[in-house]
Amino acid sequence: MAVTKTLTGAIPYNKDGEVQQWDFEMKYEEGADATYYTSTMHTSIPATDPDGTVNFTPKAEASWTLAELTALCPVSFWDTVFASQYDSVITNPPDDPVPDPDYVIPS
Repeated sequence: MAVTKTLTGAIPYNKDGEVQQWDFEMKYEEGADATYYTSTMHTSIPATDPDGTVNFTPKAEASWTLAELTALCPVSFWDTVFASQYDSVITNPPDDPVPDPDYVIPS
């Protein structure tokens, strides 16, 4: 089954009518019933990083498209994180010990 990714949150931080930073939330889902797994990723993207790297040119929040917002998210990194989570929880879960509440203490 394919992974479904949905941008579920986008909060703009405005200054002088233009977005200076975005806070994003993206929901990942895969599987059904016993193989269903979901995870939510978060990030904050400033227009310009402290090191001077420009992430986007500030503009009015109404000017942004879903494609532009999604392109700002670190989707390839999140894909890797989600795949690892899915693998460790669904595909290859840990083999944890099982308690035996019926154990009788020897006399």
